[in-house]
Amino acid sequence: MKFAYKFSNLLGAVYRRGNLTFSRDGNSVLSPVGNRLSVFDLRNNKSETLPVSTAKNITSVALSPDGNLAILVDEDGAALLVSLVTRAVLHHFHFHKPVHSVSFSPDGRKFVVTKENVALMYHAPGKTHEFNAFVLDKSYYGPYDETTCIDWTDDSKCFVVGSKDMTSWVFGAERWTNLIYYCLGAHKDIIVGCFFEQGSLDLYTVSQDGTLCIWESDTELDGLLLGDREKPEEAESEEPQGEAAEEEETRQEDGQPPSEVIRGKADGNKEKDGRENVRYKRRGKYFFNKEGDFNNLTAAAFHKKTHLLVTGFASGIFHLHELPEFNLIHSLSISDQRIAAISINCTGDWIGFGCSGLGQLLVWEWQSESYVFKQQGHFNNMAALAYSPDGQYVATGGDDGKVKVWNTNSSLCFVTFSEHSSSVTSVAFTSRGFVIVSASLDGTVRAFDLHRYRNFRTFTSPRPAQFSCLAVDGSGELVCAGAQDSFEIFIWSMQTGRLLEVLAGHEGPVSGLSFNPVRSILASSSWDRTVKLWDMADSWQTKETLRLTSDGLAVTHRPDGQELAVATLDGEISFWNPMTAMQTGSILGRHDLQMGRKETDKITAKQAAKGKSFTTLCYSADGQSILAGGQSKFVCIYNIKEQILMKKFEISCNLSLDAMEEYLDRRKMTEFGSLALMDEGVGDGDTVALSLPGVRKGDMSSRHFKPEIRVTSLHFSPTGRSWAATTTEGLLIYSLDSGVVFDPFDLDLDVTPSSVRRQVREAAWAAAIVLAFRLNESALTREVLEAVPHEQIEVVCSSLPDVYVEKLLSFVATELEKSSHLQFYLTWAQRLLTLHGQKLKNRSGAILPTIQALQKSIQRHFEDLSKLCDWNIYTIRYAEALSRQRGLKRPAAEPASEDEVSDAMSEESGEEVHMLT
Repeated sequence: MKFAYKFSNLLGAVYRRGNLTFSRDGNSVLSPVGNRLSVFDLRNNKSETLPVSTAKNITSVALSPDGNLAILVDEDGAALLVSLVTRAVLHHFHFHKPVHSVSFSPDGRKFVVTKENVALMYHAPGKTHEFNAFVLDKSYYGPYDETTCIDWTDDSKCFVVGSKDMTSWVFGAERWTNLIYYCLGAHKDIIVGCFFEQGSLDLYTVSQDGTLCIWESDTELDGLLLGDREKPEEAESEEPQGEAAEEEETRQEDGQPPSEVIRGKADGNKEKDGRENVRYKRRGKYFFNKEGDFNNLTAAAFHKKTHLLVTGFASGIFHLHELPEFNLIHSLSISDQRIAAISINCTGDWIGFGCSGLGQLLVWEWQSESYVFKQQGHFNNMAALAYSPDGQYVATGGDDGKVKVWNTNSSLCFVTFSEHSSSVTSVAFTSRGFVIVSASLDGTVRAFDLHRYRNFRTFTSPRPAQFSCLAVDGSGELVCAGAQDSFEIFIWSMQTGRLLEVLAGHEGPVSGLSFNPVRSILASSSWDRTVKLWDMADSWQTKETLRLTSDGLAVTHRPDGQELAVATLDGEISFWNPMTAMQTGSILGRHDLQMGRKETDKITAKQAAKGKSFTTLCYSADGQSILAGGQSKFVCIYNIKEQILMKKFEISCNLSLDAMEEYLDRRKMTEFGSLALMDEGVGDGDTVALSLPGVRKGDMSSRHFKPEIRVTSLHFSPTGRSWAATTTEGLLIYSLDSGVVFDPFDLDLDVTPSSVRRQVREAAWAAAIVLAFRLNESALTREVLEAVPHEQIEVVCSSLPDVYVEKLLSFVATELEKSSHLQFYLTWAQRLLTLHGQKLKNRSGAILPTIQALQKSIQRHFEDLSKLCDWNIYTIRYAEALSRQRGLKRPAAEPASEDEVSDAMSEESGEEVHMLT
């Protein structure tokens, strides 16, 4: 089995913090999720997470005007220049201080970065390859406090910067003689947004207390006069002092050429040397909080073409106003949490909202007053996941008591069940894949129907119990749940909902349950250092008791039911034969966990790792390997036969999470200990509260805590092409990307693309397919396969060598998932399975992932087409009845009308669709 699994996607989290950005065409929204960036395609209803990550959580995102480049900046000021075309990192840069906002100029030649009280203008990276992609052009000083927002004029001549000192500063991007800088006041709170009017120097400024000021300029953009570079003005020629001098030294140390430093003064808007400077006057002042219920304004966005101002508030309400008249279009409450980010797409139709408190992302179409996109991840950590039998869906349960179902094709959640009132500890699909069963600490086990999206069964125990694990047998008739407080296992009937039996025998909390896929035997692991095998067919009796070396934490069966794997508290994975109750092997994995040191730990990471272990296990699809994860940022794949580590996957490199680094930063260590352990008492949310012994998730009552990195659940896809892990970051998907890897088979000098195409021209279809598979290029194989005539498919399939049958079947399964030639590829699959079915059955274990991938594709197409036919069946019947009625009324010699011809054509097309399904 190959282990070339790479990060594919991130589910379960749609927005964390930072600013939202729409793509150039306005059809996609870019949302920062932790230290990664997700792209949500609103037209095709799909999501994708870029395979790039920063060192810490992303706070600022800027997109170039052509949509090809993006700048990602994290909490510490480390920036990445990312190509959205190739999905690759082009350049690393560090601004040395936290960055508040980044914005490209409309012409794409410059971009401005604001940090602390300074605005830095850089030359934008061009198409030429440069050693240093970020070259500083000018530094602008003016505000006395931290900067908050940026906006550019349409022609990129000027930009405006808002600040926490309640002022807005207009700076010239070039050396204009009549506009070097201009300071605007009149606000009594922090500036949240400042926006230029279209094609003008007129300004709108919005502050946190809900005040809007409209500023009118006496000069048009064409009236800006270019100055002489040889004679800088007095305000610009001052020697840099203080922070400016430090900035200058930093630039020279970085090897960058010295840049211009423009220092503004709050009273420096006076005219000098008789020239007329640009002047502003306030034309209007409006207030949002007219009703008296004071509400902080937290985010704002302005669309210049439609003059639409969108403002979000701390209570989850947003307003739409038309400027400059300040006409309220409508007001709506979309959440009960603070709106953290607002963005408007290029056409002004869609408005994106981000709520960091709930991890919610919404896209609102204001004209039709409807949601275009509405997604929300788990509020707290994910605790469990399960794949559907066909691999099309993933169900997750979280500490917020919700069960969410995600589509693996679109990577979006399409249904949320919120009936549980406490943390969900385990989820499972039934064998048919239409029912999800979940166990929770609220003392209930619930069954959800994926057809009607409802909770149709609720299983409870005679006495309240906290269920920590769950298992469903192969028939879907028996539902078992283990309790962590009463040490019992409860068994219910899915059909009747009645409690059938209570299995007692464990002397500690039940930590894991697993049904044998072949026989009706239930395995249960417990903290009492035993694994018990219960016979479901013989009076619910204990068949065997397996003695462990330490507390059992997880148990799972191999897909063929011939082996049992158990994870214990001492970091060991032991393998057992369930038939003979004999141990067949063990793997000591404690050294592979590599735990990091938490900020509040008083012992080293090496000592802390002695108490860590694997908490979740999963067999691969072929049963030759096992996937293990636990209280660490690593997921390990072991070869069971050789009992060796095959590969380790680092699921996260986000230093914003706790326990990521093995050694603490020495700069944070003082003679009194780590700074993280000190209570500064300032209450600004930057301190880390001391957690009580045994608390793993941080003190929820503190103002600020860092979540600890951990893997709570692992699961292989039934197709074997991917696996998923629920972590502190979210639901991570790792998959095999075979399209990128060139893996030729039996290649020689005569096998070239030209020789393959020559065989196609000579109608030697079988030879062309064999040559294409020897090259193993997907595009060439697709070209050859689609060139084969439909009536020749059976002949070609019968003449294929056996070694290429499995390769062709795997390729057909992959293409069927994304191709529009549905009937063509279904014919290939049918002929291959009919002609070579017996030979494939002899190798059923090896080709099982391929068959399951084929089944997944067929099932998805069947559901889509059956819905289409159900929607159209009444229209087709009406057209059919109408054509028959007209046929009866029309005389024999009268020709058919155009409407009747179209009705007949629609009837024929309906019959074709019916045949296809």
